[in-house]
Amino acid sequence: MNKKWNTEAEARAEILNAVADYYKQYKSEKKAFEPGDRITYAARVFDEKEMCSLVDASLDFWLTTGRFADQFEREFAKWLGVRFASLVNSGSSANLIAFSALTAPELGERRIKRGDEVITVAAGFPTTVTPVLQYGAVPVFVDVTIPQYNIDVTQLEVARSEKTKAVMIAHTLGNPFDLAAVRAFCDKYNLWLVEDNCDALGSTYTIDGETRLTGTVGDIGTSSFYPPHHMTMGEGGCVYTNDPLLHRLINSYRDWGRDCMCPSGRDNICGHRFDGQYGELPQGYDHKYVYSHFGYNLKVTDMQAAIGCEQLKKFPHFVERRKHNWARLRKALEGVQDKLILPEPAPNSDPSWFGFLLTVREGVDREKVVRYVENKGVQTRMLFSGNLIKHPCFDEMRATGEGYRVVGTLENTDRIMRDTFWVGVYPGMTDEMIDYMAKTIAEAVYA
Repeated sequence: MNKKWNTEAEARAEILNAVADYYKQYKSEKKAFEPGDRITYAARVFDEKEMCSLVDASLDFWLTTGRFADQFEREFAKWLGVRFASLVNSGSSANLIAFSALTAPELGERRIKRGDEVITVAAGFPTTVTPVLQYGAVPVFVDVTIPQYNIDVTQLEVARSEKTKAVMIAHTLGNPFDLAAVRAFCDKYNLWLVEDNCDALGSTYTIDGETRLTGTVGDIGTSSFYPPHHMTMGEGGCVYTNDPLLHRLINSYRDWGRDCMCPSGRDNICGHRFDGQYGELPQGYDHKYVYSHFGYNLKVTDMQAAIGCEQLKKFPHFVERRKHNWARLRKALEGVQDKLILPEPAPNSDPSWFGFLLTVREGVDREKVVRYVENKGVQTRMLFSGNLIKHPCFDEMRATGEGYRVVGTLENTDRIMRDTFWVGVYPGMTDEMIDYMAKTIAEAVYA
């Protein structure tokens, strides 16, 4: 027999109550940790609120960007303290859109053109660099420091040339790079600064007495909401800025490259849909189908955004738990500093840690340590590419010596490739899990 409701609102409320009950009955039980249980480097942390919000969005069946995406963009921008935030379908897409916006003709002499240079690092994730290469600009790789694993700012002046247009780098595993030095360098030479904030959401940095969230100091910031990150939508990302022109360009490149700024499902907000003259199109050509840039469709779905709206409410607690877990792990490992280089936060920063980086000292074999730790149930990760230019994707460019430029020897980058690994500190970890990880790592370096 079909269930009959008096109103749609009544039906929706009953469905969402059932979803909450489902979570509590089948998903809320957490098994107590036992030594030897698998400890992943990251995991989702959620409750019935995310599940109900997801189902609420699915009942709308809007499917593409809608009311939840609008809500998230408003609330996320407010939380960051920026004017504009634009959701996209991944952190990698966020980097693509951030870079693409800087190639727009509207930027005049500051526009990045093919052959122009972008200063970055090789010790990181490839999608910070991929948009630069795919466009035909030239990444200029400089070394990083240990134990902070961020750009060596003493190399910035050497890296700059007359072709330099931007600096695009990530904050490594939550630890901010030297924003004061990098921002001053960019200001000195009128360069764009793109902060890849995908691994550092919630980190803060103080410049001249003003404390700001990372991602908001540069011209554009990017975030990722992939499940291992600080908060999740499953997939998803965001691009944010205080600059109205950059915001318009970001949305254009995200939304097929179109000139029209009407949101999905709405027409003719400006009242001039059929009035304009664009390019060599006929007078009055439908503005919804005028393309001012070579863009993409990289929007997020409303179901994803609905999850994000609830995750954002939990986010302050997530950040505090990450800080707690990192600090506990570091204290527990102080006794093995003869074997391991422990990570250190950047001066003037308060990191929202994504992971706990460790570099083995001379005479310690990283592979043996990692194998021991993994066999004891603790999941590990490398610092992403280690040295990106050593990877197969660079084979052709390495052979020709074209397409990129290297400053110095990348000595620390190569060491990270050989000797560094990391473990997680995600907010679902308990003190027992942290203590077990520390014990296991200590055993591994003396085994």
